[in-house]
Parts: sequence; structure tokens; C-alpha cells
Amino acid sequence: MKKDTSWNNVSDWYDELLNGSDTYQSKVILPNLLRLIAPKKGMKILDLACGQGFFSEAFVREGAEVIGVDISSNLIKIAKDRVRGAKFFVASAEKISFIPDHSVDMVIITLAIQNIQNVSAVFCEVKRVLSPKGKMFLVLNHSSFRIPGASAWEFDEISKKQYRRIDSYMTESKHEIDMHPGEKGNKDTTVSFHRPLQVYFKVLANNGLAVSRLEEWISHKESGKGPRKEEEDRTRKEFPLFLCLEVFQK
Repeated sequence: MKKDTSWNNVSDWYDELLNGSDTYQSKVILPNLLRLIAPKKGMKILDLACGQGFFSEAFVREGAEVIGVDISSNLIKIAKDRVRGAKFFVASAEKISFIPDHSVDMVIITLAIQNIQNVSAVFCEVKRVLSPKGKMFLVLNHSSFRIPGASAWEFDEISKKQYRRIDSYMTESKHEIDMHPGEKGNKDTTVSFHRPLQVYFKVLANNGLAVSRLEEWISHKESGKGPRKEEEDRTRKEFPLFLCLEVFQK
């Protein structure tokens, strides 16, 4: 197991987080994925890096046949206990040889690719398991605006404008991420890899895949009352949180 990128040690915390009613997963990502994928009876979906099965459960409710794969044994245990009608496996997204060639219609990788080092190996496996007309939907933190250690919200007191500060973008980087910021004594971390968009496009192309659609998704949240509320709400609509790539086989 790749200890530095697995969420095994924080599985209970992550499960509790996604069970909230006002999460980005429930309010932004899931509705958009359901719109794009339109899961239905007979559709075979592979949920790679599925975590505790949050998205898998929604696909099953729509009638799809779902396989979930995650490297965290703790998260897979939660998924098996919670989601009926799906098959779950503990495995790396880079090594899914137990899934037959050209056997799935859709592959979903949601907020996970930035925690995986060897993305080429993952895309190679995606290419192998996809049916000839199959697609992959790749959802990631927007790499143009959300760069660990190199991006932040700032406020110009003169113009009264909030803006997104970007200190670097083209340089690939690796960052250790604190899973519990602000909590003393809690040292759980994971690793996030920043890559400019051209890296993803090139690696996809090198593995016989191409992007057919790109969407950028904004936050659903609003600020509480205060002098910066209007400006904060405005900039939330201008700087997307998430990027979704629809990918097909060339």
C-alpha cells in the first residue's frame, strides 16, 4: 500500500465528512455527474478510487451495475457494509487486472487523480477496461486555481476586490496535505500532486485517450452577513473549484 497517498488512516473522518448534507460532493459533484452520465439499468460503471462508495451508491440507485475499487481497506469495508448491489475491491487504481478488457461502459475518478503519482498507469488501465464506445469522467480540484502551497484568496483593501493569487502553475509539484488543519496533535496527512492541465491532456493522449468535453464547476455556498459578503459571493462564481473532463478512446 502507498501509505502516503492512501486515506486509510482517516477513513472514519472522511466517511463522516461525506455524510454531511452540505458538502461539495452532494451539492455540486454528484448532481453534475448524474446529469453527464445518466446512469441506467444495464450500464456498467467502474468507480475508481471509490472511497466509501458515496458515488457508487447513487449510481446503483439509478440501476447501474457498479464496481468500486479503492486502495483503502477501511473505506472499502464501509462501502461493502453500506452499499447493496455493487461489488467492491481493495486495489490500486494502477493495478486492476481482475477487471476484464473492454467490460465497462463508464469509468469515474472523482477527486482522486491528484493523490495518485503514476497517472499514466491509471489511464492505461482505463483504456484497457473501457468498452469501445465507453467514456471516463475525471473530476479533480481545478489545477489552474487550486494549487497546494501556491494559491490563496486575498483581498485588495483599496479596490475592495477579492482575488485569487496564483504563485506558480506550470511547475509540477508534490505537497504533503494536513488532513485535519487546525487540530493540535493530529498528524494524519496525505500527498497531493499538482499538474498543469497540459500534463493531463498529454498523458491521456499517450494512452490513446482524448478529451471530448470540459466543464468547470463553481461552489454552491454563500458567505454569511458581513462587509465582504457580496464580493466573496461574486468571486465564488468567477473561480471554479472543480474541473470535469469527459474522456473517450481515440
